[in-house]
Formats: sequence, C-alpha cells, structure tokens
Amino acid sequence: MKVDTDDLEKVKKKIKEIEADVEIIDDENEDEEKFSIKKELVKIFSIISILVVGIIYKDYLHSTPYHAAEYFVFVTIYLLSGWKILLSAGKNIIRGQVFDENFLMSIATLGAFAIHEMPEAVAVMVFFNVGEFFQDLALSRSRRSIKSLLEIRPDYANLLSKDEIKKVSPEDVLIGNEILIKPGEKIPLDGEVIEGNSMLDTSALTGESVPRAVKEGESVMAGMINKSGTLTVKVTKLFGESSIAKILDLVENATAKKA
Repeated sequence: MKVDTDDLEKVKKKIKEIEADVEIIDDENEDEEKFSIKKELVKIFSIISILVVGIIYKDYLHSTPYHAAEYFVFVTIYLLSGWKILLSAGKNIIRGQVFDENFLMSIATLGAFAIHEMPEAVAVMVFFNVGEFFQDLALSRSRRSIKSLLEIRPDYANLLSKDEIKKVSPEDVLIGNEILIKPGEKIPLDGEVIEGNSMLDTSALTGESVPRAVKEGESVMAGMINKSGTLTVKVTKLFGESSIAKILDLVENATAKKA
C-alpha cells in the first residue's frame, strides 16, 4: 500500500500501533530518480535546441573574427554534452584501459574539431549521450521491475499449532501444516483453502488486475495477496518447491549474472 503524507513520522507511529510488523519504505529514492531523469531530459533537449540554432546560423558564426562565435557556441555545447565522456576517457587512459567507447568517442569528435567540422563533432557527442540516456532509462525500468518481483517474497507464515498461532519463516513450514492468512497478508506457501473465503490479488504472479475469488477446496499460490477475508490453508508444497520460490530464484540468478 502507498500513502502520500507530509508527516511521515506520524504515519509510521500510527501504523506501528495497529500492526507492529508492517515494514514502511520511504519513496524518497524513487522520487530522486524521477527528478534525475527529468533533469537529464531537460539538459538533452536544451543542448539539441542550441545545436540546431548553431547549425542554422553556422555561416554567420563562422564570419565573426577568428571564428570566435562559432568556437564559443560549438565548444560550449560539446563540453556540456561530453565532459563526462572526456573525463572517463582520461581516467581510463591513466588506468591503462585505452580502447573503450569513451576513448573512441573522444578521439572521433576531437578529430572532427581538428578539421573544423564542429557541428558534426558536437552532433556525434550529443546523439551518443541520447543513446546512453535511453540505455540508462531501460536499465532503471528493469531494476524497478526486478525490485517489485523481489518484494512479493513472503516474509513469514502464521503457523497454526494446536490452539496458538506462531509466526515462522515460510521455509520452516512442512507439507500438511495449516497456516492462517489474514486480510492484507501475502500467502506464504502453495496450498488448499480448508476454511474461509476471500478475494485474492494475483497481479504479481499472473498480471491479472481483477481480484480472484477463492473458497474452501480451492488452491492458492504463494505470492498472492489476501484482500478481504481470513483464510485457513493446508500447505501442499514446501516453500522451495512453490511457484514464487522458483520465480525468485530465476530473478536472483539473472541479476547475479548481469552484475
């Protein structure tokens, strides 16, 4: 659940009074990332706009004494769009890593400046930055998707033991054990409903936005979220054999390989 508030500490205190085990996550990092993307977009569009104006008035800029205006406009745009690449190329040369993409881009564009093809040099650097921006955007979306997948992992199971309820790790629950799922909780293991009925949010597993109704005798899967009634479920699979565990293993392995 997401809550928008100006008094986060007050909300945290109230939630802890109702349910002490609820985890509260601040969206500040996500907001910073969104701001960074918007800032980068503004920068790219500004640089492209100045570049277009510079190309349109190239002859006029070239006609100034010593081509001063031309150098000022295009060198400024070049440094605004390419200073990080030039800096990375310099650092990599010091480390002995010469022939990377930053070095090649720097050599190509500086060579274009050397033969007085300044608009071409700047355009190459600008569009390289545009490509890098879209690559970073795609990676950011992938990270968010992976994060949302990892968040569906159940943290605990309410194990029914005689006349008491024990909060245990899903890995400690055996086949045949009975667990209790309260409204708002994730279903921790695959099983069969033996008591109660409810609506389940299955979007994390199936992508289906419409809640699914379940009643006694029907099966449920780990990772689904109980929306309304309280359910008693008889476990039919160990956590390691559940669908959610297999999905999480695939995601974690893929993330480890990319890292």
